[in-house]
Amino acid sequence: MAFNTRKLPALRRAAIAGAAALLALTVSHPVQGTARNSAPAAAADVPLGFASVNALGQNGTTGGAGGRTVTATNAAQFLEYIDSLEPLVIQVSGTISITSKQGVRPNKTIVGVGASGHITGGGLDFYRSYNVIVRNLRFTDAEDDAVNIGQQSHHIWIDHNTFSGAVDGSVDIVRGADYVTVSWNHFDHSDKTMLISHSDGAAGTDVGHLKVTIDHNFFDHSRQRHPRVRFGEPVHVLNNYFLSNELYGVASTENAGVLVEGNYFENVAHPLHSAGGYADSGPGRAVQRGNVFVGSGTPETAGTVVEPRTYYPYTVDPAQSVPAAVRAGAGAGKLAVAAGQVAPL
Repeated sequence: MAFNTRKLPALRRAAIAGAAALLALTVSHPVQGTARNSAPAAAADVPLGFASVNALGQNGTTGGAGGRTVTATNAAQFLEYIDSLEPLVIQVSGTISITSKQGVRPNKTIVGVGASGHITGGGLDFYRSYNVIVRNLRFTDAEDDAVNIGQQSHHIWIDHNTFSGAVDGSVDIVRGADYVTVSWNHFDHSDKTMLISHSDGAAGTDVGHLKVTIDHNFFDHSRQRHPRVRFGEPVHVLNNYFLSNELYGVASTENAGVLVEGNYFENVAHPLHSAGGYADSGPGRAVQRGNVFVGSGTPETAGTVVEPRTYYPYTVDPAQSVPAAVRAGAGAGKLAVAAGQVAPL
């Protein structure tokens, strides 16, 4: 994908002009109050939403900025790098076959090279980890979760990846995790797409946490959990494309607070559950505004939700523009990351 740098902020143009700053561009320190969303031309900027917020002693999400850049071409290298104590930018070149869920330590950027970065068979696990960026990777056939963000992990950015075939969740955010952004991913015929809070009995760990932004993802014939939320507030579901989701789109349960804004729902019989709860879970709260529903049912709303704007500024793309933008920009292989570089070309 080509990027016109003349359309980008002056800071970004200056970074591109200086080769020494190229690495820092993708993982540059976000300044609270500058987060924004737009089309893929801004893909190398800081994340929109909660991963950009200064909190818990973390200045946004910077990943492996300032650390070495290394390349993993096999599982042994990959597992060594993600378990390292030092900040690293880990480039994934080719297919990495792993098993189970493998732990990722703090201060890492994990990024696929071109369209080649592929994790198969297993997934990534975040246990009290923080400040990690995962971009431009294809995840297939995980025997459990493809990405599990749990145990008070925070400031995690999951961006421009493609998920398919996970036995359990594609991206689960549980057990007191916080300040997470999931953006521009393609969930390709997944089943249990995204769970926020793992259990109706998790109030003790999850109330007051699970602040998540979910923006510009393609929920492509995925069945359920886009997301399914317990306790978290606010969870901001912004400018996503929901296509033919068999069971439902979004479910807010157990007093969660979910804002569903500027999304495009196409052929989704149950776009939003809230007041009635879902399955065995009690009711949640949900506000919907600015969405488009084509061949879809009526969204179920209830109560009020804390406004994400109290944490970060953002703009809303018109919902009518979302399918074209998301089809063009979501998923792995869209960042054109070359070997030895982190910023898109």
